[in-house]
Amino acid sequence: MSEQRHALLAVAEEAADVAAAILLRHAARGGAEAVHSKSTPTDLVSAADLEAEAAIRAVLAQRRPDDAILGEEGDDTAGTSGLRWIVDPLDGTVNFLFGIPQWGVSVACEGLVGVILDPTRGERFTVIEGGPAHLDGRELRASQATDLGHVMLATGFGYDTEVRRAQGAKLARVIPHVRDIRRLGSAALDLAWTAAGRFDAYYEYGVQAWDTAAGVLLCRAAGLEVRELSPEGPLDRGGILVAPPAVIDDLAALLA
Repeated sequence: MSEQRHALLAVAEEAADVAAAILLRHAARGGAEAVHSKSTPTDLVSAADLEAEAAIRAVLAQRRPDDAILGEEGDDTAGTSGLRWIVDPLDGTVNFLFGIPQWGVSVACEGLVGVILDPTRGERFTVIEGGPAHLDGRELRASQATDLGHVMLATGFGYDTEVRRAQGAKLARVIPHVRDIRRLGSAALDLAWTAAGRFDAYYEYGVQAWDTAAGVLLCRAAGLEVRELSPEGPLDRGGILVAPPAVIDDLAALLA
């Protein structure tokens, strides 16, 4: 793996660390300062989200000034280097605001390196494309499940009422065929935990690039297959399915 990619990973880790420090400081104060809604009344953003993304952008501006940036809370910034950073400063905002310790920071240089940091547990998931995925320096190996009935499946739900209704119909079709379902509220951590084998598989409709950019790299490096889920009806943004190769066809058929 090239020195450049190791250098990019170091920048991603620095950016995630800076954001995590800000988020932990807000969390210690209750986390709910200056909250407002975005796409729906239940889709929330806080001062913590905005401050954390500003800090990530400041690191990238200093370390990688010629790169493009796509962030959940800021503008899509053009670059000249051909590289693009995709960042989610606080994935799991609602959990964060309710004091539920299931939220994290996701920083990726698109297709090359990724970091998902879980500040409350002190866990750092890292990956360089072409190499293994790691948790705090330990190489990850994802589930190798071969029986759909034994699969612990993670998922998530959107904020719009009609989207949730359609997602619920999908879930009703899937749940009789798997071991169980978990919905913890952070797509980035869902992907990291799937890469770590804590979940066997994960799917979700309506996720954005900043939710998945680092997690997809982790999951592929850990031996999982990643597929796009096609848009249909209210699920007009499509989605993502991540699973061991032996069961992904069965899951995809249930979701189709």
